[in-house]
Amino acid sequence: MTEWTEWILHSLLDTAKLLPFLFLTYLLMEFLEHKSGDAAGRLLRRSGKIGPLLGGALGVVPQCGFSAAASGLYAGRLITVGTLLAVYLSTSDEMLPILLSSGASLPFILGVLGCKLAIGVLVGFAVDFVFRLFRRKRQTDEPCIEAICEREHCKCGEHFVLSALKHTLRIAVFLLIVTFLLEAAVHLIGEERIASLVLNRPVLGNLLAAVVGLIPNCASSVLLTELYLSGVISIGSMLSGLLVNAGVGLLVLFRTNRPVSDSVRVLAILWCTGMVSGLLIDVSPLAGWLNGLL
Repeated sequence: MTEWTEWILHSLLDTAKLLPFLFLTYLLMEFLEHKSGDAAGRLLRRSGKIGPLLGGALGVVPQCGFSAAASGLYAGRLITVGTLLAVYLSTSDEMLPILLSSGASLPFILGVLGCKLAIGVLVGFAVDFVFRLFRRKRQTDEPCIEAICEREHCKCGEHFVLSALKHTLRIAVFLLIVTFLLEAAVHLIGEERIASLVLNRPVLGNLLAAVVGLIPNCASSVLLTELYLSGVISIGSMLSGLLVNAGVGLLVLFRTNRPVSDSVRVLAILWCTGMVSGLLIDVSPLAGWLNGLL
């Protein structure tokens, strides 16, 4: 009973930390939909050309709330898929506190953050370029919160603040349930068993680390960082996992974005980017340089 209580409290705390980000995201979307009209939408679409740069810079800040906010904005067609991926790839989540508490050098920490930022921004711009080149419908959709309202049958035609609150509560309940299930699963399976998946397995270690990184729970980023610091996995394997570790952003994406196939496409690009980037880092001089800075 004590463990169950701990899992519930942890899940409540994790969800509560996201509420301000989620509410402000939906508040912005509702305001743009109900108050500011097409002018704001056109402005956001124009700013999308530098969106990946802004998204990557925001993602570096150690707070998983930005990935959740970006998912909501993408579902409402307010940011591009490249901007969303830039946020996901650069998000640091629990990595930074673990590195700081372990005594890792500042140059090493900045080097890791710089790699995540650079990969996020470059991939974001590349994906946006490809989507524009092939004139993907996703990139030309009009920004619209009403589609989300219709799917959730929320009947939120009233004041935009109340509408934003309704959306926030709905997604919060979903996140609370899933977070609790993940919290219980990680503890029941055991971090040791998860760690054994990536022990001394070159190449396959990068692939499996990227799978572990997809777990939308802070335990995955903590585990990957500690495994690297303990010398169990390579710097590339750690980065493979941390690059795809978008926190609860993926949960919000799959809950709010339609069609589901589009969310699956985002997930596939994210995972492939993390795995390939980690592999390239392991075979490049960058791995030795980063390890030397530690």
